[in-house]
Amino acid sequence: MVGAARSALRLRAASLKRLCRVLSSVERSSEGTGKSGTSAPGRRPCTRPRATVTSGAAGARLAGEHVARSGAGTDGWAHGPEGRALRGLREKNAAERGYTEGNKLRVTGRVRRAASMPEIDIDKLDAQQVQLLAEMCILIDEEDRRIGAETKRNCHLNENIDRGLLHRAFSVFLFNTENKLLLQQRSDAKITFPGCFTNTCCSHPLSNPQELEEKEAIGVRRAAQRRLKAELGIPMEEVPPEEINYLTRIHYKAQSDGIWGEHEIDYILFVRKNVTLNPDPNEIKSYCYVTKEELRELLKNAARGEIKLTPWFQIIADAFLFKWWDNLNHLNQFVDHKKIHRM
Repeated sequence: MVGAARSALRLRAASLKRLCRVLSSVERSSEGTGKSGTSAPGRRPCTRPRATVTSGAAGARLAGEHVARSGAGTDGWAHGPEGRALRGLREKNAAERGYTEGNKLRVTGRVRRAASMPEIDIDKLDAQQVQLLAEMCILIDEEDRRIGAETKRNCHLNENIDRGLLHRAFSVFLFNTENKLLLQQRSDAKITFPGCFTNTCCSHPLSNPQELEEKEAIGVRRAAQRRLKAELGIPMEEVPPEEINYLTRIHYKAQSDGIWGEHEIDYILFVRKNVTLNPDPNEIKSYCYVTKEELRELLKNAARGEIKLTPWFQIIADAFLFKWWDNLNHLNQFVDHKKIHRM
């Protein structure tokens, strides 16, 4: 039943329908349908998980309840009774989030002036994604040296990015045993780059003891394991950190819109194996395994404006990906943990 349902799923965006027709033409002759929640070489390459995404006023109420429980910041993005209650938590949580009087950001032995917070209409944001804005990212300097921590929200505001706020991130590229790359299309609920196609998984290590550990990038690899589970439903035992290979780092900056953006040093991580998939539709709108030729067609579609790619994926695809892909059995020649590629 699940296999038939997945075969019958229709993708909402016309551009995605066009892409999947191209990709599916290569796959139709393959055999097998795959089990529920399992990636199989013969399945249709593009599928969309099912869910109800909460947004609007109801989403805002849910988000307000969560933020009140988690102690997240409230400046400029909570209003009404919830906002007043949340602001009452401001002083209690200030030290934990690194604030001092005058909206200053304390970073490892020195005080930096943080940007003034623009007004953000929470009613237009998805509740589940708003919850994630309270997570604490790892602040770094341009040499990837840790200098402190800040909320995901503040790390992704263009006003802060323009003043130099930089955080640590990672991008996972997962290939199956047929050497096909797993891509995802970001959910429309995402706050940055919604609806864009990108690599398998992109996120941030958090400022906690497990993910702060820097030896052999083990903290970043643990974070990747966590997010592969959260976004794609891949069981953590299927992607242990020792099977996630760290190649190199890139440093880039990009705006998503007038409010949100990215400024990251991005760890490039490779995985090669078949995995079980059960994506969270609040994170992922669709996903597909592609060959090199199919990815080249996708890039052409993006160049024609028919679909959108995340900026980091575009950068990596243009500069590095196909060279790495051609040498999946010999990736050691590309491992460089000293250099940070400035893009």
